[in-house]
Amino acid sequence: MKTLIHASSRTCWLRSNKANQPCPISSATQELIDSIASNYPAGSLLRIRNTRQLFACREFQGAPALNGNKPTYLVLDGQQRLTSLFQAFFGVGDHRYYLDLQKLMDGADFEDAIFHLRANHKRAKALASFETQAEELILPLAVLRGGNGGYARWTKKVMKRKQAVLSHEDHEHLDDALDTVGETWIQAIDDYRFPVVTLSDETSAEAVCTIFETLNRTGVKLSPFELLTARFWPQNVNLRALWSKAVSDGPIIDEFGVDPYYLMMAISLVARSAPSAKRADVLDLTPSDIEEWWDRVAWGMRAGLERLREDCGLITPKWLPYNTILVPLAAILAKNGIPAGPAAAGVWQKVTRWYWCSVLGQTYESSPTSQMAKDVTETLAWLSGGNSPDSVHDFRFDPRLLRDVTPRQRAVYRGVIGLVLREHSRDFHTGALITSEAVIEQGIDDHHIFPQAYLESLAPPVSPRLRDCVLNRTLIDRSTNRRISRRPPSSYMRDIEHEVGAAFPVLLSSHLLPSGSLSPLARDDFEQFLQWRQDAIWDRIQAVTGVSVASDLLIDEPEELSA
Repeated sequence: MKTLIHASSRTCWLRSNKANQPCPISSATQELIDSIASNYPAGSLLRIRNTRQLFACREFQGAPALNGNKPTYLVLDGQQRLTSLFQAFFGVGDHRYYLDLQKLMDGADFEDAIFHLRANHKRAKALASFETQAEELILPLAVLRGGNGGYARWTKKVMKRKQAVLSHEDHEHLDDALDTVGETWIQAIDDYRFPVVTLSDETSAEAVCTIFETLNRTGVKLSPFELLTARFWPQNVNLRALWSKAVSDGPIIDEFGVDPYYLMMAISLVARSAPSAKRADVLDLTPSDIEEWWDRVAWGMRAGLERLREDCGLITPKWLPYNTILVPLAAILAKNGIPAGPAAAGVWQKVTRWYWCSVLGQTYESSPTSQMAKDVTETLAWLSGGNSPDSVHDFRFDPRLLRDVTPRQRAVYRGVIGLVLREHSRDFHTGALITSEAVIEQGIDDHHIFPQAYLESLAPPVSPRLRDCVLNRTLIDRSTNRRISRRPPSSYMRDIEHEVGAAFPVLLSSHLLPSGSLSPLARDDFEQFLQWRQDAIWDRIQAVTGVSVASDLLIDEPEELSA
């Protein structure tokens, strides 16, 4: 892998629509690195020699600029994976990635030891210090840009620093343990090789386009569910039939595109004395486990999704922050059930609070299968009268983070859109409640409140980060968005008010937007608008999570409205 990463100056993106898509979200990057460290297949790469320079190209995002240099190869398929790996191992981009070496030395799985932080998080700032890294045995993955040699140099410095505080015996033990980590995990990363298919420089542009179309059209993702289906068939357990019935009984499961394997993971969480959703344990399920739990887990998945739609603003699958959070949700409901009468309200209140804390606390960004087991154990205990789960008890939030949250920060961004939709948001065009049907019929999607073109036209222009942050987004129908164009809010909001009349303040309130002639929207005051909406959304976050005090998690930086 090191060879490919270091070849970034010679191997570049083909400039295409695919190349302009954002790289995978940070949690997907962690999963990719976990696969590499475990020597699992992570797909192949397709490239073409650039001898004839048929295509415009650019460097990987965050890599040194080409500055007129001509790359030897262009990457056709694998751009997102290589971009993510480059940013992770070179310490660039929006996130920084780390390995908790103490966890690895204690025998934890790699997925439990890897984690990431936003680059402007105070914790990331602290971990930029080698002293902190050495004290806590936290390895920045950027150290591995030099492969195993970079790890060896880093550990040598750590051992030199530890010499003064450890006994000779403990020092030797730590040295051996760090060597074992290097041999087991770091060397595996260093040695990893992607299979690479290289097209001849004689390949025509038309042929390249055909290859792209074929890749996009025929790609099939196989699931362990297929393996389990074949495995249980001789034992008279027809998983396909069970799945068809689950979808028939609960169409919402199909509507949200739930992977059937998720039900198997949920069964593994509830069928064992020690919950586990790890693949080896799921593959070890028995026919009796399926017989006992399938129907209850299918009900739990259906009931959980219905509750998220009714109470958490999840009107369409697009706004689901994490697909994986459905697994523990279904398991919790399957195991606990919903009591009859007034007690049901108490169960749902705790379950939805756990959901919001997990989403806004981004607990499923790292080690999702381990987090599932932890959440199921702790939430079931909470529902039985015990202490609240760590994901709830330890939840912290800095409202200033909302100025950094763009669509690329999928969990928090989608969670905030859900918070807005909980207000029973109304369509700007018709004034009717936004429903899943209306989303399709009216072309409703998340758009800018202060249009990007308007903010870019200011002198100086507003920074891209603030223009695109979730505070400046809400759900707007296609027709209204076209009318808005580049107009300031004071202009297009007058038209909407004229159409909806006395219902205008209610419409704005349903999107957590300010109203009145002195509001920031009426005055086109973008900074005051950001602060007003930040406060409004923070108020809703407090209500759904139970947190009462804002945390100070981000590095204090002067506010930069201008680009």
